[in-house]
Amino acid sequence: MLEDPRMVVWFDIDNTLYSASTKISQAMGKRIHAYFVSLGLNEEEASELHLKYYTQYGLALRGLTRYHEIDPLDFDQKCDGTLPLEDLLQPNPKVRKLLEDLDRTKVRVWALTNAYKNHANRVLTILNLRDQFEGVVFCDYEQPNFTCKPEPEYYHNAMKQTGITDPSKCLFVDDSKQNVISARKLGWGRCVHFHEHGLETMEGGKLKTLGQNGDTAADTDCIQVIYDLEELRVVWPDIFSK
Repeated sequence: MLEDPRMVVWFDIDNTLYSASTKISQAMGKRIHAYFVSLGLNEEEASELHLKYYTQYGLALRGLTRYHEIDPLDFDQKCDGTLPLEDLLQPNPKVRKLLEDLDRTKVRVWALTNAYKNHANRVLTILNLRDQFEGVVFCDYEQPNFTCKPEPEYYHNAMKQTGITDPSKCLFVDDSKQNVISARKLGWGRCVHFHEHGLETMEGGKLKTLGQNGDTAADTDCIQVIYDLEELRVVWPDIFSK
């Protein structure tokens, strides 16, 4: 079968398709911390390991499954599954219009997330965006030694799922500096770091204010930084029909 000639636009989901101002990362961070404590760790140990695993693997759960033999589906149910997303999220017509205006004769649109499929589909449904995505590449917690961003294997697997062989045809936007840098190193053609300067977010259980301590990918070759998804119309003008 011939390969689809269109480019693939990859959107991260959490803190990208919705704003960090929703404070979902803080709610998630508290649940992950509680999960560490439930394993018998004290508060300090839980905080240290949470940050260590997030920094080392890009996802705290990767460290938990590797060193603590926990069931990732149990983690998903107790952490992601208990988030009050319906109370914290609401559809954003501007984001939907942005996705609708992508020229589908030139690009295919996929989501690329470190969440499990249940959370990914739940968020996309609440945001009224599920129909705008051809598919979702997610962390498959059912698989032993599952991969996640920013691990190279995760991006290779994403390309396999979409049937694309040329990494230069991949366009990617993510709120994680490390995730976009990793994609760029693998040859993904156009990478954008979505960075809501001044807002607070939680990474590895630690609160941070975006825009401090050089936490953007602006100094990385061929990576652009945007503060609003609408800016994609400017940085990728050739893939929009309107």
